[in-house]
Amino acid sequence: MAFQESDAHLVALIDRVAGRDEAAFKALYDQCASKLYGLAMRVVGNREWAEDVLQEAFLNIWRAAEDYRAHLSPPMAWMGLIVRSRALDFLRRRSAERAHMTQELDEVLEATLEGDSPDPMDTTLASQQAWALHKCLTQLEMQQREVVSLAYLRDLSHSELAQQLRLPLGTVKTWIRRGLEQLRLCMGRFA
Repeated sequence: MAFQESDAHLVALIDRVAGRDEAAFKALYDQCASKLYGLAMRVVGNREWAEDVLQEAFLNIWRAAEDYRAHLSPPMAWMGLIVRSRALDFLRRRSAERAHMTQELDEVLEATLEGDSPDPMDTTLASQQAWALHKCLTQLEMQQREVVSLAYLRDLSHSELAQQLRLPLGTVKTWIRRGLEQLRLCMGRFA
């Protein structure tokens, strides 16, 4: 019963945040920041990075509050998904920065190895498909995009996703099924 009351309270705060109520946003932050910080820490593994992720996630919560639908997921699961998404984005950016720093070494190594480059037509086709996939992914609802991305990038089963995101298995399966269907239709338009 207390859990449902807590959820109802958080839903009410999110509704007020959707109306740009700064006091509700502060209250939401005060009640949820420590748990969401813990999640960010688990994903990025560094205190400063987790603080950056948490700040970015709460900015996203502020912007996306009007899109929240209580019937789709509990409020902490929704906010947790935002934190996880921002944390994964942060790690990708860090990885890209490291890749940029090693580019010079890669160029030296590339010059010493035999050229085994792919056919330019294959490269162009792959680039077009990647662009189309990116465009189609951005058209999915945030929850669907995150669940589909986690399922395929981390190769997680439906039950592993449900456990990790603390969502009902049926919800995860529905989001994945709907997301893949929308991707299939969208990618068909680019074919």
